[in-house]
Amino acid sequence: MNKFFYSCFFVVLCFLYDCTAPKQKTNGSLTPKNVILLIGDGTGLSQISAAFYYKKSPVNYARFQHIGLIKTSSSEQDITDSAASGTAFSCGEKTYNGAIGVRDDQSELTNLTELAAQHAVKIGLVATSSITHATPASFYAHVLDRDMQEEIAQQMPRSKVDFFAGGGLKFFKDRSDGINLLSELESNNFNIDTLGLQPLDAVKSNTKQGYLLAHDGMPKILESRGDFLPQATVQAIQFLHQNDAPFFLMSEGSQIDWAGHDNFSDYLITELIDFDETIGKVLDFAEKDGETLVVVTADHETGGFTLAGENYINKEGKVYSSYSRLEPKFSTKGHSAALVPVFAFGPGAELFNGVYENTEVFHKIIELTGWGGM
Repeated sequence: MNKFFYSCFFVVLCFLYDCTAPKQKTNGSLTPKNVILLIGDGTGLSQISAAFYYKKSPVNYARFQHIGLIKTSSSEQDITDSAASGTAFSCGEKTYNGAIGVRDDQSELTNLTELAAQHAVKIGLVATSSITHATPASFYAHVLDRDMQEEIAQQMPRSKVDFFAGGGLKFFKDRSDGINLLSELESNNFNIDTLGLQPLDAVKSNTKQGYLLAHDGMPKILESRGDFLPQATVQAIQFLHQNDAPFFLMSEGSQIDWAGHDNFSDYLITELIDFDETIGKVLDFAEKDGETLVVVTADHETGGFTLAGENYINKEGKVYSSYSRLEPKFSTKGHSAALVPVFAFGPGAELFNGVYENTEVFHKIIELTGWGGM
């Protein structure tokens, strides 16, 4: 009787779990056809936590079931910069701070987009920084120092990129060498727009599409940037995925990091919410598509940000920290060495559980997609 009872109880528990567990449409295998990598530059766990306190609509980070942690140190420093961490994501190897797509010995590394393009995978990059900034640059360029932005821009026309959107017009047009790279981009099949995002119908027939919508970085959300990041990310997906083509897209919420450097909490929170809205748009697509792996992470944490209690003084003159009112605080103007979360959804998402080096993001994507070999 007891044995029968426990067997029935176990079956009921399994049934209840199956009814309540989030359903995820997949292609029935661990092989994703498409990969979307979302990078919230400078976003640690406290930054993510801020969305749950300050966002007025549901938080999209909460939609993930598979979560891991990455160690972010570069090859030579405990605290990484965005170039070394971007290269870890794009090339799967630790390197020195400032390096873009090169090893410690300054030899070139093959990056993810170059590997994927060999398999007829379409490539897209979106950022709220200049498109030549450290993180996006790591996915198409090879230079010894991230500050070589004119050299980075010079590598875009012949890169494997099919769609890009961000700022950085000055590195393509108003250059110190007088070269107008917009003409070179156009001669390499790019249609370039410098005024604003166009409707998909206006660009979908172009072979390649590029948007350079600011002289350097894009404006802040607080300066009326609007929904550029979610909209550009959605258009990138639609443009790249035409005719059911496989694609890789990296989209970066660049200015969460800049707000951390500025120790400016309103700036940080508005950029973080914008990034979370972008996550939502991407997950909406991935849930319907069933063949897309979504990975959301950060290159490092910036600002030593925390959601502390607001200080107050009691009747005796002692300073206490409130447990009912938040006051976002910072401990540094730079980066920190804190581990940062990785969130994954779609075919093979469970592979991103656990604690591992940032280089493993690259290796896990390559393992799942098979883009590493011909």
